[in-house]
Amino acid sequence: MNLDRYIFSQLTGLISHKKFQTLVNRHSGDYKVREFSCWKQYLCMAFGQLTHRESLTDTMMCLKSNANKMYYLGIGEVVSLSTITRANESRSYLIYEQLAMAFINEAQQLYADNDDLDVSISANVFAIDATTIDLCLSSFYWAVFRSTKAGIKLHTQIDLKTSIPKFILFSNAKVHDVNALDVIDFESNSFYVMDRGYVDYKRLYKIHLCGAFFVTRTKDNMNYRRLYSHSKDKSKGILFDQSVKLNYYAAKDYPEKLRIIKYKDATGKVLIFLSNNFDLPASDIAQLYKHRWKIELFFKWIKQHLKIKSFWGQSENAVKTQVWIAISIYVLIAIAKKRFMLKQSLYEILQILSISIFEKMPINQLFEQPKV
Repeated sequence: MNLDRYIFSQLTGLISHKKFQTLVNRHSGDYKVREFSCWKQYLCMAFGQLTHRESLTDTMMCLKSNANKMYYLGIGEVVSLSTITRANESRSYLIYEQLAMAFINEAQQLYADNDDLDVSISANVFAIDATTIDLCLSSFYWAVFRSTKAGIKLHTQIDLKTSIPKFILFSNAKVHDVNALDVIDFESNSFYVMDRGYVDYKRLYKIHLCGAFFVTRTKDNMNYRRLYSHSKDKSKGILFDQSVKLNYYAAKDYPEKLRIIKYKDATGKVLIFLSNNFDLPASDIAQLYKHRWKIELFFKWIKQHLKIKSFWGQSENAVKTQVWIAISIYVLIAIAKKRFMLKQSLYEILQILSISIFEKMPINQLFEQPKV
C-alpha cells in the first residue's frame, strides 16, 4: 500500500485530517484563505523540522528544489517565503498547541503498558521541570527576561514510565518554575518528582491534600525537628530515613509530618530527599528521583534535534507556533515508533527519517536491520 508513497507522506498519514480541520475551524485558521491552508503550513513546517532546516529560507529553498514532488507530499505548489512567514505570524498558535496535545493523548494510550522505571510501582510517576530558551532582546522585545536579555520558559510535566509529556506551559522567562504547580492537575496516588527549586511548602501541601505524593530535595536552610528514625539499609546507600515536622512559619504552610532520606550514590555524592510518602522503601524514593533526569533528556532532545533554538519568526505567535509544531513532531515520531513497530530509539528514527524523507518504501522496511 505504501510502495508509491514518500516516507514523509506515510508519516503525516498518521494524522487525522478530520481532527486537524476541526482544530483549524475552531480557531478560524483558514478564514479567507484560498490556497495556502493551515494543513499546508503545518506540512512545510514539519518538513523543515524533520529535515533539520536552519531557517524558513532554508526550508523553502529545499522545497522549491523538489517542486515536482510537492503534490505527492500534500503541499502542492510551493509558496513564497513571505506567505508562510505571514501564516506563522497571523494564524493562531492554538491550532498547533491543541494538535500537539491530541498527539500526546494518543501517545499516552499507545504507551500505556510501557514501564521504563527500575522501581516496581503501579502508580503513575511524573517529573516536573522547566527549561529556558534564550532570545535576542532587540528582536523579541515581547519576551523581556532581564535588562539585556529576552527568553521564554517551557514548563513541562513528563510521564517517567513512557517519556511522553503530559502537561506543557509557556511563560515569560521571568516566571519562577514553582508557579507551574498552581496550574497542574494533580492525580491522586501519583508521584511527582521535582528538583529543590519547587520546594514551596504551601504548594507541596496542596499536592498532599490531593492525595498525591511528591519527591524532591531539601533546601539547605530547612528547619525541622525529628519525630522518628526508621530502619536504614546502608548497603543501598541509605544513611538515614526519618519522619520529621517543620518548625516555625513553615509549619503553618505544611502542618503534617514529612519524610527525609539521606542517600549516598555510587559516586559518593550525598543527596537529601523530601517526600510525603511513607510506604515506599527509602531506596525506591532515591531511584524515583534518579529518573527525574528523563525530563532533562527530553529538553535536550527537542533542543538538539528539533529546531527551537533558532526561530523562524519574531512575534510571540510565530515562536509559539514553531515550538508547538516541534513538540508535535517529537510526539508524532513516538506514535510512529508504536504504529510501525520500530525497535530503534526516537533519536535513531529521526536521524534516519531526516535523510530518507523522499524515499518510496514502507517505513517498516526502511528501518529493517540489514542482514549480514
